[in-house]
This record gives sequence, C-alpha cells and structure tokens, in this order.
Amino acid sequence: MSPRPQNPSVGLFATCLVDLFRPSVGFAAAKLLEDVGCRVALPRGQTCCGQPAYNSGDKANAKRLARRTIAAFRHFDYVVVPSGSCGGMIKTHYPEALADDRKWLPRARAFAEKTYELVSFLHDVMGVRDVKARFEGIAAYHDSCSSLREMGVRVQPRALLASVTGLGLRELPGRDACCGFGGTFCVKYPEISNHMVADKCREIAESGADTVLSGDMGCLMNIAGKLLREGRAIRAYHVAEVLAGVEAAPIGQVKPEAEEATA
Repeated sequence: MSPRPQNPSVGLFATCLVDLFRPSVGFAAAKLLEDVGCRVALPRGQTCCGQPAYNSGDKANAKRLARRTIAAFRHFDYVVVPSGSCGGMIKTHYPEALADDRKWLPRARAFAEKTYELVSFLHDVMGVRDVKARFEGIAAYHDSCSSLREMGVRVQPRALLASVTGLGLRELPGRDACCGFGGTFCVKYPEISNHMVADKCREIAESGADTVLSGDMGCLMNIAGKLLREGRAIRAYHVAEVLAGVEAAPIGQVKPEAEEATA
C-alpha cells in the first residue's frame, strides 16, 4: 500500500438510508473526517451502491450502479462509507459483479482497495484514538453483519467510543448475532426477522443500556423501530453521531421543539 497523503481527498459515500432518513449521520461523518485533516466531498454522481439489486438477482442493474459509483469516485484518494453494508458491497461484491468485464474489473479492484468503513478509516488509516466528544449514557454496541464479516470492524468503534467522556459501554451476549434486518431478508421472511430483532432488543434491555449504537442505519432503524413498538425507553444512534458530538433526536423520535412546531 502506498503512503497515506497528509491531507487526503475523501469521497464520502453517503448511502441511501443516510440521505433519505438520517442526514445527521452524513454531517457527523464529514465532521469527523474534516477534523483529522481530510478534504471531504460528496460527488453528485453517487446513487445507490447497487446492493438491493445484486442481492435480488438483478445483476444487470447492479453492474450498472457499480460502474456509475466507480466513475463518480475515481479521483479521490479514499472512499469512506458510514455503513459496513454498503462498504461491503463495494469492497467485496463489486469485483465479483464485474468479474467478467475486462475493462471494469481492474477498476473495481482498485476501487475496493481504497474503500473503508468510516470508523475503521478513522482508527486504522488516520490513527485516531481520541475523538474528544461527550455523551451521557450507557450504550450497547451492535455489530452489523457486513461490518463485522466483510469489513473487519469490531475493535475500532469500541476503541473510539472508549474515548467519549460520560459514555459507558456494555457488551451483548449475542453481539455477533444478526438483528434480523438483512436488507430484503426482513421483507422475504418477516416472522423470522421479527423474532431475531426481538431477541436483540431483549438483550439490549437486559444489559442495562439506555442507548444502542451501531454503524449501519439498516440495523439501527430495525432495532429502533422494535424498541419503540415494545415501549422500551432506549435510544438509538449511529456511532458517528456520538463520536462527532452531533446533537440529534434518537432514531425514530423527534426533538420536543419539533413536536411543538407541528402541533
């Protein structure tokens, strides 16, 4: 691997769920990257990473979206994603999807090499050890399947969260277990998915945590929705929001002032 540029250019792949449901995660990611000297930009050409199409067997559209993404981010030193799911699609499955394309396969491999999940990039590439943030609460961290198994993210978020003043961490007994979201899995197998997220929420509640954190919005929306339906007073945040000190209502909730404005 070539030496890291002193002030690297970073293309922030914002993801569909962040863009449409939780923009504060994108702002938090940009802040964290800029705070360590990165030059951050969001290319206008970015869209979906293509994972839903790829997982559903629509290989033609998955390839089209992969080529579009590679082209949109081609000039950056690094591509950083606040999602192990989208990051795993780019890093693991783009080369698979374009394996029969002589022109694009080398580009896909090079693109995969410079793509990182956000927290692992901060910890492993930029050498961050203290984010100098504050958050009052006791949190359980949920390892998303793609972050853990495709992107190798486990110790990095815990290491950075340990530097957050006021935050205590609790480990879940089934921390390696899926929450039941799985993209289209929760649509195809809703009963199984519901049992899985119920087990996850029970473990979070039994841990004594008042907050659940993760690096993937799909997992967080699934878990937060189940917690709310069960009437549990447990907050859900993306790990980037806590590390960046971004003030936002918990996922699935609104700030009191927002409620007053819509009354």
